[in-house]
Amino acid sequence: MDKPYSPFAADDRRPAAILIDAVERLGGSMRFSRDEEIYAQEEDADRLYRVVSGVVRTSRFSADGRRQIGSFYYAGDLFGFEVGSRHVFAAEALTDCEVRVARRGAIALAAGTDKIDEAILGATQMEMERLQAHVVLLCRRSAKERVGAFLAAHARNDPSAETELPMSRQDMADYLGLSMETVSRMLTRLQDEAIVDFGSTRRFQVRRWPALAAMAA
Repeated sequence: MDKPYSPFAADDRRPAAILIDAVERLGGSMRFSRDEEIYAQEEDADRLYRVVSGVVRTSRFSADGRRQIGSFYYAGDLFGFEVGSRHVFAAEALTDCEVRVARRGAIALAAGTDKIDEAILGATQMEMERLQAHVVLLCRRSAKERVGAFLAAHARNDPSAETELPMSRQDMADYLGLSMETVSRMLTRLQDEAIVDFGSTRRFQVRRWPALAAMAA
C-alpha cells in the first residue's frame, strides 16, 4: 500500500535516514498477521522498528477500557521511539505486515553511541511533532474538520485516483476522538457535499480538493 502524504510530517529526514540504514543492516525481519501485537503497552522500549510492508497501528487503553489510537505507520516509516524507557502505546499490525526490528544496543555499538543517540533524539523529536499535531487535531477542530483533515492526510493528490483506507471506521473514530456513528455521519456529509466520493466502504476519491484542504489547514 502506498504511504499517504501527511501534512503533519516533519520535513527534516536526516535522523531517520541514519536510523533506517542501521536498522536495515543490523535488524531482522518479522512478519505479523492482522491485529497481531508487535509490542505491548508499558513494554521496555529497547528496540527500533521499521515497516517494510503493510500498516502498523499504535494504541493505548485507558483504565476504563477506552482505546486511543496514537498513529498509523506505513512502509518505510520508523516507529517505537519513546521519551522514557517504556512504550506508552502498544503497536499491532493493522494489516498483514513485515517489520524490520533491531536492538538499540546493537545499533549503538555498531554506529557509535554519540552518533546514534543524536539520531534517536532527532527522530524522537519528529515523533513528538507528530503527536503534537494529533493533539491539535483533537482539541481545535469540529467533528467534520477532524474527519476531513484525516481524509486529506491519506488521500492521493490526483482527482482520478482512488485512495484505499486500511483502517476501519472504528479505527478512525478512536484516532479522532469521536464515536463511530459520528465518523459515519461526517463521511456521509462530506459525500453529500460532493467533497469526496466513496465507491466502497474503504475506497474514496477526492472531488473538491480546495474544500478538503481547507479542513486540514
